[in-house]
Amino acid sequence: SECFRRARALPAALCYVPREVQYKICKDPRPPPPPPPARAARATIEVRKGGCLRATGEEYCNGAGLWVKLSKVTRDRHRDPPGMPRPDGRDRTGCLCHLPAAGTSGLAPCRFGDQEMLGQVWGTWTSHPINTETLCRSVPPGWSYERDMELGRFLYDHSEKELQRADCTKEHINSIEVSSQAEDCAAAHLTDNLTYTFWESNGAPGQHWVRLNMKKGAIVKRLWLMLDGQASSYVPRRVAVYGGTPSRLHHLRTVQPMPRLSSKPCWLQQMQHRCSFLADQGYNVRLQGIKILSFWEWDLILNADMFQPARLVRYPLLEGVDADVLYRRAVLIQRFVQLLESVLCYLIPLSEDSIGTFNALRGMKPFLLLSKQSAALIAHCLQSSESTAPHSPPKLYINRLLAREHRANPTLDPSCRNTVFTQLYEGLRSSKNNQPLDYRWPQTYSQWWVCDFITEGIIDNGGGFRDSLSDVSEELCPSSGDVPVPLPFFVRTSNQANSSSDTRDMYVPNPSCKDFPKYEWIGQLMGAALRSKEFLILSLPALVWKQLAGEEVSWSKDFATVDSEQVKLLEMLEKVDKEGFEFMFGRELTYTTVLSDQRMVELIPNGSNTAVRYEDRKEFIRLVQKARLEESKEQIAAIRAGLLCVVPQPVLDLLTWQQMEKRICGDPEITAAELQKFIRFDDFSSDDTRVKYFLEALNNFTSEDLSRFLKFVTGRSRLPVQITVYPERSNMEALDLMPQACTCSCTFFLPHYSSAKVCEELLRYAVYNCMSIDTDKSEDDPWIE
Repeated sequence: SECFRRARALPAALCYVPREVQYKICKDPRPPPPPPPARAARATIEVRKGGCLRATGEEYCNGAGLWVKLSKVTRDRHRDPPGMPRPDGRDRTGCLCHLPAAGTSGLAPCRFGDQEMLGQVWGTWTSHPINTETLCRSVPPGWSYERDMELGRFLYDHSEKELQRADCTKEHINSIEVSSQAEDCAAAHLTDNLTYTFWESNGAPGQHWVRLNMKKGAIVKRLWLMLDGQASSYVPRRVAVYGGTPSRLHHLRTVQPMPRLSSKPCWLQQMQHRCSFLADQGYNVRLQGIKILSFWEWDLILNADMFQPARLVRYPLLEGVDADVLYRRAVLIQRFVQLLESVLCYLIPLSEDSIGTFNALRGMKPFLLLSKQSAALIAHCLQSSESTAPHSPPKLYINRLLAREHRANPTLDPSCRNTVFTQLYEGLRSSKNNQPLDYRWPQTYSQWWVCDFITEGIIDNGGGFRDSLSDVSEELCPSSGDVPVPLPFFVRTSNQANSSSDTRDMYVPNPSCKDFPKYEWIGQLMGAALRSKEFLILSLPALVWKQLAGEEVSWSKDFATVDSEQVKLLEMLEKVDKEGFEFMFGRELTYTTVLSDQRMVELIPNGSNTAVRYEDRKEFIRLVQKARLEESKEQIAAIRAGLLCVVPQPVLDLLTWQQMEKRICGDPEITAAELQKFIRFDDFSSDDTRVKYFLEALNNFTSEDLSRFLKFVTGRSRLPVQITVYPERSNMEALDLMPQACTCSCTFFLPHYSSAKVCEELLRYAVYNCMSIDTDKSEDDPWIE
């Protein structure tokens, strides 16, 4: 791990390349697949089952597949086929051989020195014989530890686990054919993602089928058929799944469908996928939709073509680096991860009583993203440390009217006793009928307490609880920069006043606040969110998250997320010459610095009266960096202590700070397209204008608008969460009404609107101004006082 951290040559054992590898053909020849590019193939070698090819260990993979360098023994044995390159005195570099997909035996060899095909396959690895092991061990010019971390993040983002998050149904399907279709029930409805539309067959019994013509290179791993369980007469009695080419379909599986059908995972590398249906009593078949989990073939295997410039835009440290360099480095990272996985369970102290950590690998956390063993260990640690869920959650009375008054002017109540945060804290602490909450409950225990919002009529089945968590998040770290901070636990970073910063919405623990028990409770809430599906949204910079996760922090990279101007100032101070120093500072620069809470502190005794000399500026810089990096050290330690009361130490050792933030806070950015994946429409016709206007309104919303909408409907501000939209029930024919929502069931009631613009305006007004869940309690309610 030190070789990665210090950008040194890697150990020879990690970069080992076998002198010779033997490839054995395990199947008899079948009709060959489409050949590699014509200019690349020079000859074809047919090898029968049991036959072998010998090659060096120098493998190379690109979008065309795996290429190996044939050994001299193999070249001599297969010299007869026409077009086979014959080595001579000048051809010492051997011959490249393309290994096609499993199940075929055709092998297309190409001369290693063939300049025409080099640009297609080997790039610049062509001018002379290459020692691959030496190339792998050497550190690429200008390489750094940060680039390795960036490359690890790239590999994770393009892993199968992450790629399957995207809905690629339309991207990977070339066309859909059906046996027949009823009027207004066309095949296009199979992929429109609308629950109120469907395809319906209109043919003879036993002749109902759907054919998916897949694009070349698409691999289907899982298939879902969405059926309408309420229309049982249209549910097929049996579904037969076939895969293959149009002229050669193979039966894969026959299933008995349920209202929502999912086939077992299966790899389908064919170009076509067909489902045949058998219905009862001559009825036709009705499908609400078809979804597939699919990938491009080249995305599932590490290959040089992954590193296209368009894919590196999100990874600035990798831009401009040769694709072959990234490919070779990625191979080594994968080898390291495999080695790490084999010993990971011995490096991580899984015992609850252990206080050790794997310090030697602390800087390798980003590589753990690529480890399947890491995720399994995290799940094991969380499950083994669960406690029994309470028989019934505590009930708390929350007055949000007083909390809003406090938010408007926090100076009127320095004790902050009217905030939702304090009401929850005191209510849980003073509860005499319940044991102290340990927050280590199973993930299925989704409601930690029950809220009775005073003057708001609500039966809290989860929506009120989630709304209280959102209120706590908003009080700790307000999403708007124009309102006062209601609580003293966090303060705005200096970047919030810096228009050039890209982290302008961040907060840091208040260095002046010494209320450590409440900091610990914040940590417990964060731990509970990490263990569950709930979110506690805290806008904290990487500097804080890294310390909570036990990772190292750096001044130039991490503190720039807090105060980028001071980082730039100290960089300039270090490089300035003596004349420039005297001109800019004279004797006005003293041994003091201003913390995030705007307090000025002395860096040395009597520092406010001691001027910084040019010769001592580097010591001054060191003292400032130390003071600023550690300004919230005690508060962060208290939060981490609360976290460790709920989450075992090994989990924090295994999670990167980005993973921790995502588990606790959810995804920060919301797009209309992403949100629509979690919205289901019930009881709407396919051409209902309400749905059209509603979707147009969401498309015009900003990320903050969408977050507000999400909170209005679900009590949460981040995805994922499922939303169901129903037509307005109370005034079905009324026009331009204010929309309503029920956070307990995450449902939204959509009225009729005269236009998309009116829908957008009223919806935006509702999500920003309609704060109460329900206001059907009377004004003379005794709780108002």
